[in-house]
Amino acid sequence: MRKKLVAANWKMNGSKALVQSLAEGLKAGLPSLENDVNIAIIPPALYIADVQRELAETQCGFGVQNIARWEQGAYTGEISSAMAADSGCGFALVGHSERRQLFGETDEAVADKVRQAMCHGLVAIVCVGETLEERNSGSANAVVAQQLQGCLQGVDGAQWKNIVVAYEPVWAIGTGKTATAKDAQAMHKHMRQLLAELGAPAEDITLLYGGSVKPDNAAELFAEPDIDGGLIGGASLNSDDFISICKSL
Repeated sequence: MRKKLVAANWKMNGSKALVQSLAEGLKAGLPSLENDVNIAIIPPALYIADVQRELAETQCGFGVQNIARWEQGAYTGEISSAMAADSGCGFALVGHSERRQLFGETDEAVADKVRQAMCHGLVAIVCVGETLEERNSGSANAVVAQQLQGCLQGVDGAQWKNIVVAYEPVWAIGTGKTATAKDAQAMHKHMRQLLAELGAPAEDITLLYGGSVKPDNAAELFAEPDIDGGLIGGASLNSDDFISICKSL
């Protein structure tokens, strides 16, 4: 049975005061969850220890927003998978569209990061998705196929249990626009078929939807058969909204 997961990507937002405020809201709301949902909190790296301390007695897991392509060495500013694991993180975002667009990350770079995550037992949340231009041109499926194939090359055997794929249409991230549940389901079904072609145990891999998920659309998205949870951006900065989204799964 596939794991249900809701991951909170705080992006470059936060302060010690915000960490405390969000943690208090989460601790108040988490006991009300009656479903079997896994939760990953992914704050800016500087605040991971603070978040872990505040949420130590909860069911939350923790992750980093980015990892290096390399094991260690002279890469100033980078965070290695080994460091993330040593700091108590179980998840790593890789290939997020903002990393691709703003920092020029390629599928090859993402594949290196996936390999690093696998070496250190991290669950890699591998992000894929098309731009509005690509969707309008009818090439969305091909774009996502290319990203999946490029990013997951070399993953095999038991490593698949540490792969989560998040579909985040670029045109729906932070814009207030959301793919319809029908469109999101179609892409998730397509991704599951692609994963099977790559030799993955496709029916066992958790697939997330990311892109302006909110309390008022989460239930409809999560009701689709191939959507196993969400990668939540802006709404994760409001503890009430985030808890509401978790309840929708």
